[in-house]
Amino acid sequence: MAAVPAWPPRSTPRLFVDEELHEGPRHIDGPPAHYLLSVMRLKIGDAVKLFDDRTGEWLAVVEATGKRDLQLQLRTLLRPREPVPDLWLCAAPLKKGRVDWMAEKACELGVARLVPVLTRRAVVGNPNTDRLRAHMIEAAEQCGRTALPELAGPVKLTALLREWPPERTLFFADEAGGEPAAAAMRARPGPAAILIGPEGGFDDAEREAIRALPQAVAIGLGPRILRADTAAAAAIAVWMSVAGDW
Repeated sequence: MAAVPAWPPRSTPRLFVDEELHEGPRHIDGPPAHYLLSVMRLKIGDAVKLFDDRTGEWLAVVEATGKRDLQLQLRTLLRPREPVPDLWLCAAPLKKGRVDWMAEKACELGVARLVPVLTRRAVVGNPNTDRLRAHMIEAAEQCGRTALPELAGPVKLTALLREWPPERTLFFADEAGGEPAAAAMRARPGPAAILIGPEGGFDDAEREAIRALPQAVAIGLGPRILRADTAAAAAIAVWMSVAGDW
């Protein structure tokens, strides 16, 4: 007997919708409609998955198509919004391309919040947060997340340290070295954040201020010198493997 094809198919496209979803009709236009109609070539009866960062992920079916829009019918809540491990990534802005990659990987790896941190040696000023959010949305659509990372506004390092929440550990990826990352993270469960500096590293005064924070723990990420974006992905992966949802 032939196997029944999975429904919805694994290839079903996923889209983020920035409004609370519920069962019933849904009109789609603009770039999302262009993607579904012109790129994915959807037709009446095809399935679409929508998620809203509020209720979860929904199954919808195409009911009507136009040249630049389409009508969907939301039928079933497939998954509620997922619980997210309580990990922040606090990172200095990087050059375009690298900071986009870092935002994507932070989303894929499961962080709850991304905080751009302004430091003295950063080669980039205020990051384009709209672009970073767009990259995280695309990453969430691809990796199956139902909860987007929160994107905070840029903050100066001095302000970040001054207002640091007392219950949250700050794992500081220090070029000068520190505790092995996995052991440090395993020994300190609970809310956490990872702090990554700019391409030029933290200056001496910044490093001293970070180390003076009671919640800060200097960690090492192996014997090799890592680029800032690589260090961010590596540190997140270590934390997720010992304290997160892996």
